[in-house]
Amino acid sequence: MVDLFELKEELVVTIQSIYAQLNVSNLEISQIWYKKLFGRPADATPMPGLIEWHHRQTAGLQVFENAKDAGHGTLTLIVSGLRGERKRLEDMGLSPGEIELATSTSLIRLRDPDNNLVVLAQAGSV
Repeated sequence: MVDLFELKEELVVTIQSIYAQLNVSNLEISQIWYKKLFGRPADATPMPGLIEWHHRQTAGLQVFENAKDAGHGTLTLIVSGLRGERKRLEDMGLSPGEIELATSTSLIRLRDPDNNLVVLAQAGSV
């Protein structure tokens, strides 16, 4: 077995940013839903059937129209002010679940129009 800590630097991928990707069946409907989730329109449409939200320089979400694989993804967003986020999502017409307490985090779960799971989490109890 390879000891990852002993790998030479030139053998390790250098990640500059990372994107999550969710498949959806209807890009128009999903674009409206994710606009409410993020509180702003998509940042880019790099190709037909794909929209992106960029979060700073290092992360983002791609929403891709692919009905065959829609509804099987999970997106976890680490936030601050989970109670406020839950209220904002409820006010936007989304259906966030109740705040759940886990071992080291608090979280809420909600589903996009294709049933992809979206989790908002915050460290500690809220």
